[in-house]
Amino acid sequence: MPVIVTATFTPKEGSFAQVVAALSPAIAEVHQEPGCLLYAIHDSPNGQILMIEKWESAELLDAHGDGEPVKRLNAALHGLLERPVDVMRHEPIPAGNPVQGTL
Repeated sequence: MPVIVTATFTPKEGSFAQVVAALSPAIAEVHQEPGCLLYAIHDSPNGQILMIEKWESAELLDAHGDGEPVKRLNAALHGLLERPVDVMRHEPIPAGNPVQGTL
């Protein structure tokens, strides 16, 4: 079963562009990782950056979390965030149309 992850980044005042610049190379790297189905960032109206991820399995997601791209990303984000990244795992609850009812 796929695993959905949301990660909310809260840039310090004036650091939004730097956070996006830190995230961008990591996104390109992670897209090449086994099991990555979706890894995308979105601008939220409150100034936060929301990342939405979709992984083929929890095992592949765990391997991603221990990988070098995440280590490099964490180093690149050092000092740019107001608070730690809020990461949450979600399991789909399919409803309605099978294509539109899940990520």
